[in-house]
This record gives sequence, C-alpha cells and structure tokens, in this order.
Amino acid sequence: MAWIVRTYASAGKSGITDYGMKIGLDHKGQNMKSRTSCSEEVRDFYERMPYPAPLTSLDEHLEHYGNPDRRRALFHLMWPTERPRANQEILIAGCGTSQAARYALREPNAQITAIDISETSLGHTRKLQQKYELGNLELHHLSILDVQLLKKSFDQIVCTGVLHHLPDPDLGLQSLRSVLNPGGAMQIMVYASYGRTGIYMLQAYCKLLGICPSDQELQELAATLNCLPKDHPLTHLLHKGKDFRNPDALADALLHPHDRAYRVPQIHEWLENCGMSFGRWIEQAPYLAHCGVVAKSPHATRLASLPPPLQHAAVELFRGTMVSHSFTAYRNDRSSPSQPITFAGDRWREYVPIALPWTVCVRENLPPGNVAVLINPSHRFTDLILPINSLENRLLGAIDGKRNLAEILDFVAVNGNNVRRAASSFFERLWQYDQIVFDASRPGEASLEKRQLQ
Repeated sequence: MAWIVRTYASAGKSGITDYGMKIGLDHKGQNMKSRTSCSEEVRDFYERMPYPAPLTSLDEHLEHYGNPDRRRALFHLMWPTERPRANQEILIAGCGTSQAARYALREPNAQITAIDISETSLGHTRKLQQKYELGNLELHHLSILDVQLLKKSFDQIVCTGVLHHLPDPDLGLQSLRSVLNPGGAMQIMVYASYGRTGIYMLQAYCKLLGICPSDQELQELAATLNCLPKDHPLTHLLHKGKDFRNPDALADALLHPHDRAYRVPQIHEWLENCGMSFGRWIEQAPYLAHCGVVAKSPHATRLASLPPPLQHAAVELFRGTMVSHSFTAYRNDRSSPSQPITFAGDRWREYVPIALPWTVCVRENLPPGNVAVLINPSHRFTDLILPINSLENRLLGAIDGKRNLAEILDFVAVNGNNVRRAASSFFERLWQYDQIVFDASRPGEASLEKRQLQ
C-alpha cells in the first residue's frame, strides 16, 4: 500500500499569485510582502513547536472513532436534511499533528485530503497514517492560500484553529470557499475575543520581556503563571484549559507570532464578506437565551425575542468567558437553507431524533421532581444541564434513531393537546441543549408508508 505525500512551492504559481494580487491591501493596509513574511513566521513557529502535542497511538480511540452512530450524528449536524453518503471528499485544512489521521479512522468510506504548512506536523501525521494503514488519507505540504493547487473540490472542509493565525483570514476563507462544492459544508473554529482577554495580556507581557519558545523559557513561563494573582483574567483558564500544561501548547497560546479573535457579530460579517453563510454553532446551547442560567434571568424573554445573530451576540456578552467559536458555514449560493431545523408549523413531527453518543444521563442526587439530568460533556459552562421529569424520561427512552417525533408521541401514548405541546417543547429543548440532532432528510415518508399499510 502506498501513501501520497506531496510538497508544493507556493511562490510564482500562476493563478494563486494573481488571486492574491486581486485582494490588494487588507483592512490594515498590509501588503503582500508583509503577509508573506508573517506566513513564514507562522510556518517556522510550527516547525519548531508542532501543535497539538503529537500522538503516537490512537488505539484508545478506535472504538470511539468507529462508532457508526457517532458518524451519523456528526453528518446530520452538518446536513440535517440530507441522507448520509459514502465516498465524500473531505479536506482537513491545517491538519496539525493528528487531526487528519483521526478523521481517516472515523470516516473509512471517505477520501481525506490534509494540508499543513508544517512539515514537522505532517511527519507526525504520516507516522499515524503508516501505523494504522490509512489508505484513504493524502497528505500535502501546502498553505491554505494555495489550496487550489490540489485541483479538487470538497464536500466538507474542516478548518479548526487555523484561520485566525493567517495574516489575512479573509483571503484564507475565500481560498477554502473556492474549493468547496456548492452543496458542501465547512466546520470552522476561531478564537473568541472576550474569554481570551487574559491570554492577550500575557502575550503582551511575553513580548515586553522578549520571551522566546526555548525549553528553559517555557519552563520559567509555566512557573510564572503559577504566581499570577487569583483574580487575574487568565487564572480561570489555568484551571480549566489544557493549553498551559504542555510546553508546545503553552507556546501556542502565549508565544504565537500571530493570531486574532472574533466576536459573534464579526463572525457573521466575516462570513458575509467571504461569500459564506452561517449555519449553526457546533454546540449551540452556550449561545441561546433558552438554556442554562440565561433562561432564568429577568431578561430571558427579551433575549429570546431577538433575531438569532443578535441573541447570540448578547448571550456571548452575558457569559463573558467564551474562548473559541465553533460553527458550520455554507456557500451563500447554496440552494437549501443554512439552518432548516424549525419547530414552527408541523414539519418537526417528521424529524428523526438522533441521540448524541457522547452525552451523559445522571440518575443520582437529582433536583426534586426530576428523574434524570442530561449533560453534554463538551459544554464548557456547568449551568448547561437539562433536568427531565417522568414523561420526558419516557420520551427520551423512545428515541432509537428510527422513529420520527410523531411516532415517538404515539409510542409513548402522549394524548391531549397540552401534553403534546409539552412533548414538542421537550424535543426542542433536547436539540437546543445539544443532546440530539435531527435527521430531517425524509419528511413525510414514514407517515405515507404508515398510511399505505392501514
């Protein structure tokens, strides 16, 4: 079996250089030469400090990655109204040390193409590729800005923790859009502004002292962080995040030569400027007025009445400590809606709920009147728990990935308009709290088949 690894030189390539020249100056008046210099600085940083910390084994994750229920749930997170399909073309843009190998394990029927500017990071991925015989994975030493050199288009593009390190994130996103199929989807993660206030303070501190990413400097920096005042804006992250325990991660957080962060309104503006449309947050509960402590505030109703982009912006301000934004996005010329899930009207009755395999159901030490509490461990905010009563517990137990919501209501024998309204509200809350996703690809089919059998 052969593995494909290709290296491209970006300088002087026709088409790509012309495309960049069309951009001209960015919003800071930064010219192409300075952008190239910044890109080289970022590349050199990752050659010395590959991130995330390299893995030598994925054995403990094999069952996790091979779970077909997980694969189906993640598909419908991106495409609620479409049916899962094999032979997808997936691009991992800025794959780092192991992300591409993990995707190749999780999506054995897809072709995974991975690019990165760091040959060191690709080398770690290559070792995993060989160890696990990942014949569905291609590795390319290539910048995102030169992605058109692949001469391919993709159904899905995953770009997490990369675009905010580019000297021109607009140009990076536009480059990725140029290779996204019209019906394709992107999964993007970028830094969030408010929760990283302490990080940017320490970045400025490190620059004032001229701290460099040497072993000794990183050891001294880690020890210095332990001396921070308890009320320093970075202190809460030291106890929650992993980016301060590993030297490479510490360097990535505090010594990176270039990064920027986004607020919710800036994300929408960025996407619009680059010919993209917002889909949904990968984990949406932290942004919603209906969830957690926000739903209990005196302003909950006013927040919920805002249009979604404004509501999400307001809740980001309310929470104050988001450190990143993960979301789906689509080309703005896509024929179908970016967010088709709605509980207005009756179409919701045909949705097939799919429980997210990584969620947790707790049945001990419960609040009075509840039989369980549902938790999504991916949530960073501890208030995002969902207590459920006995009726809701029966509805939850009827979710099998096959029945649609109307069939679940019949199966549990939910009768009466008030009870049915309460049941539909529960399913909507399950979705809002990131406990389920919906397969909305077959509206009406199940009901039609059922009527034909009667």
